[in-house]
Amino acid sequence: MSTDRPGRVQADSSGDLLELVHAVMHQVRARQQLALRDGVPLTPMEARVLRFFGRHPGCTQSDLAQHSGRDKAQLARLITGLRERGLLAGQADPADRRNLRLRLTDEGEALTRVLRQSLRKLGAQAAAGLSLAEREQLTALLQRVHGNLKE
Repeated sequence: MSTDRPGRVQADSSGDLLELVHAVMHQVRARQQLALRDGVPLTPMEARVLRFFGRHPGCTQSDLAQHSGRDKAQLARLITGLRERGLLAGQADPADRRNLRLRLTDEGEALTRVLRQSLRKLGAQAAAGLSLAEREQLTALLQRVHGNLKE
């Protein structure tokens, strides 16, 4: 990886590109963890689980596992904890009572709104100085990279 000045990375190979993506995600996660410590009583993974069910109400734990690629046992513990805290509610699937359809409770919705607001602020900071066309181009390019790496 080459630098033309401190803090600037020149993507001169695919490995450098991945290092830059990793560095950006490290910064994003660090900022998210700071935001979570400042008023939202959730771990980063709990926040991700709530955001998932906020976007996909009625999905199951299996749907979350498939979407996230996370271990089902880890997710089961997280979901149990979120249900015990009154942030998630479940209802047996009428077609298959072994499946539990999950949704946010009112309290879960309120926390998710705070999370979305925090993410919007972080996204605005990350995209500061980029034109609408540049943001659209960056989004399209990242979607292509994501698609290239899907199994």
